[in-house]
Amino acid sequence: MRESVKLKEVDLYQPIHNYFKRKGYEVYGEVKDCDIAVMKEDLLIIVELKLNLTVELLIQATKRQRLSEHVYIAIPKPKKHNPRSKKWRDTCHLLKRLELGLIFVSFTEKRKRVEVVLEPTPFHRPISMGKAKYLRQAIIKEIEGRSGDYNVGGSSRKQIMTAYRENCVQIASYLDQHGELSPKELIQMGTGKKTQSILSKNYYKWFTRIKRGVYVLSDKGKQEIKEYPDLVKYYRQ
Repeated sequence: MRESVKLKEVDLYQPIHNYFKRKGYEVYGEVKDCDIAVMKEDLLIIVELKLNLTVELLIQATKRQRLSEHVYIAIPKPKKHNPRSKKWRDTCHLLKRLELGLIFVSFTEKRKRVEVVLEPTPFHRPISMGKAKYLRQAIIKEIEGRSGDYNVGGSSRKQIMTAYRENCVQIASYLDQHGELSPKELIQMGTGKKTQSILSKNYYKWFTRIKRGVYVLSDKGKQEIKEYPDLVKYYRQ
């Protein structure tokens, strides 16, 4: 099928019909609002057809799961499909969570090709969570490193207050309040085991070493911690 010819949902039917027929299934179109119903003995497979993967299609397909555990959605293969992209990996994760299968139909002048990308298999949540355990631990560690909620959810342009940044503000607050201090003295005041690393790396250029093992707050640090008045007040109490 030439690309100049606009595809319709019905164009997906025959390639999928032929695909399941070759595998020994009986295939029927438009059965009780299902686009395609596929049968072999007691096994019922339902395929919903759309030109794009949309929320409406996902809703429609999940409703069909009331009728069968084996539900596929079928769409034309995207022209710029990149199986390594983050967007595509996230899409596959969602479909797996919904336990939906996915079929691509490719159209060229010479042939129509059906590709089963995902099978509608049960989603194993414990396995999925196990794979993400390091991210979960990182989230918990980040939360434990914060003294409170200083960010607004959904912010994209505003600088995020991370546990690391807060630790830097804490150190800067003590230096501003007490003057020159050593890493040991700061740790005794509660700045934590990363104090020496933070001072040495000096990522924000807030700290100045005036002699071996002794630091003060730089002019840049004095100016920039003013952007965090609530946090500075918290650590000076």
